[in-house]
Amino acid sequence: MMNHRLKSILGGSAGNLVEWYDWYAYSAFTLYFAPHFFPAADRTTELLNTAIVFAVGFVMRPVGGWIMGIYADRKGRKAGLTLSVTLMCAGSLLIAVTPTRETIGWGAPALLIVARLMQGLSVGGEYGASATYLSEMAGKHHRGFFSSFQYVTLIAGQLTALLVLLVLQSTMSEATLDAWGWRIPFLIGGILAVAVFWLRRRLAETDSFANAQKEGQPKSSLTGLLREHPREFVTVLLLTAGGTLAFYAYSIYMQKFLANTAGFSRQTASSISAGTLFIFMCLQPIAGALSDRVGRKPLMVGFGVLGVLLTYPIFTALEGTDNATVAFFLVLGALVIVTGYTSINAVVKAELFPAHVRALGVAFPYAVANAIFGGTAEAVALQFKKAGWEQGFYWYVTAMIGVSLLVYLRMRDTRAHSRIVED
Repeated sequence: MMNHRLKSILGGSAGNLVEWYDWYAYSAFTLYFAPHFFPAADRTTELLNTAIVFAVGFVMRPVGGWIMGIYADRKGRKAGLTLSVTLMCAGSLLIAVTPTRETIGWGAPALLIVARLMQGLSVGGEYGASATYLSEMAGKHHRGFFSSFQYVTLIAGQLTALLVLLVLQSTMSEATLDAWGWRIPFLIGGILAVAVFWLRRRLAETDSFANAQKEGQPKSSLTGLLREHPREFVTVLLLTAGGTLAFYAYSIYMQKFLANTAGFSRQTASSISAGTLFIFMCLQPIAGALSDRVGRKPLMVGFGVLGVLLTYPIFTALEGTDNATVAFFLVLGALVIVTGYTSINAVVKAELFPAHVRALGVAFPYAVANAIFGGTAEAVALQFKKAGWEQGFYWYVTAMIGVSLLVYLRMRDTRAHSRIVED
């Protein structure tokens, strides 16, 4: 039984890694392809335009969470995972072959937006299906540990995108990377997604889904979710808001911040991001296992308190340093703080809902929060910078973590009140 469980968890996790690699390759290579789609007089404007497209991809995530969440609840977690990777593959390959604006004019950014919309639809469904699958496959006493691999692979996908960037930076000239080398990671992502498609078709289905089908539970629907579980819906929405904004601020935006504000070279900024993300990834199962012992709530409250107290000082210190080692440890400190959210957020959400509506309940409010707060993080940060008040972004992140902290303090510990156990 344990071997079967491990095989399924590893299989689901490997597919999740490729999904998130494809999603984050866009962000990792923004510094190189931005001029080809949005040429402007200064780098901040170019980055702002591509950040807006990054945010547009998030607009589709609630749609993906809604449609594909229902699909995973009705057809199975495995079916939802297989469909999501198909869409991600198509989006990556489209970016890889899209001509530049110099060649086809405004058709270039239009195709870029179409590709990101497809990827947004995919990731919107991927999170709910993978978080539900890993949480349901894990045993009662190790659910926090095994479900933490949802973020291990999410971070590993982001880290893989950065490592591909570092390899290309070390083997290709800046001129070549700027000209066409930035297309390589998207081609790699499309090819890997094809391999994952076949892997996911061979995954085992979860017992929770099978039991829900046998018991004749109501069909998953958005109206049913909002009518029967409004409190849980709002809880997921608000507990995600501060956590996802902090994650994108500390990780995705940090690479641009180090280059565009702190003044580090693009390669140094990428190296700092890669190194800190690797350690961050390794912390996830440790924190997940800790939650199996002490509960989920203490970790989330710890993130909330430390995030409120230290976000502004960390960003301010980074803004004023030119020492790469100091910057490394400051970024790492921020990521250690957000581990209290990232390591267990998947299982916390899954434990709130019954099986027949679980994938939708996890995916849709999470995607809504990501569209509003996570996907707009870079665009908001760059708008504050362009307006001449970059510190406004630091306060914005702090305030949203504070909102989520209030939710963490008021909610029950889901380890002790898990709907998965009731399945």
